[in-house]
Amino acid sequence: MPEARFGRLGWLLLSVLVFLLDQGSKWVVLDVIPKHARWTVIPGWFDLTHVYNTGAAFSLLADSSGWQRWFFALIALVVSGVLVVWLKRLKADETWLAIALAMVLGGALGNLYDRVVLGHVVDFILVHWQDRWYFPAFNLADSAITLGAIMLALDMFKSKKSGEPAHD
Repeated sequence: MPEARFGRLGWLLLSVLVFLLDQGSKWVVLDVIPKHARWTVIPGWFDLTHVYNTGAAFSLLADSSGWQRWFFALIALVVSGVLVVWLKRLKADETWLAIALAMVLGGALGNLYDRVVLGHVVDFILVHWQDRWYFPAFNLADSAITLGAIMLALDMFKSKKSGEPAHD
């Protein structure tokens, strides 16, 4: 039975899709939007931009001397390996968890590729309120990681604790 041998590894196709959408969107940004330019999509709320992040989330350690590139790449590799093993060990009824892990994995690999090949992560989504509050620029990989992490957190609150079967 293939399911028993490979667990939920079929969900790696979702990881590949996330990776391809992330890299495709970044390729368009690199090709179309000049660096540091801002294109208004929804005035006062949403712009597209073209910026680089050499650090982690929220540009953490971006001003460091360059060691952070390889440090964050190593973390992404280790986390990706853990996610693949976790995905493989999931049971057939753990679809929600499989989707969450696959999304986090696809996003992690998208940003890992940027770090290793480009030396920085390409960010282009800029959400803001008027010109008063700005959320740091991010990309589709970051969105997939965030959504997957939210799904993982929600999975912890499923009815498993009460002894009821979880429903996907």
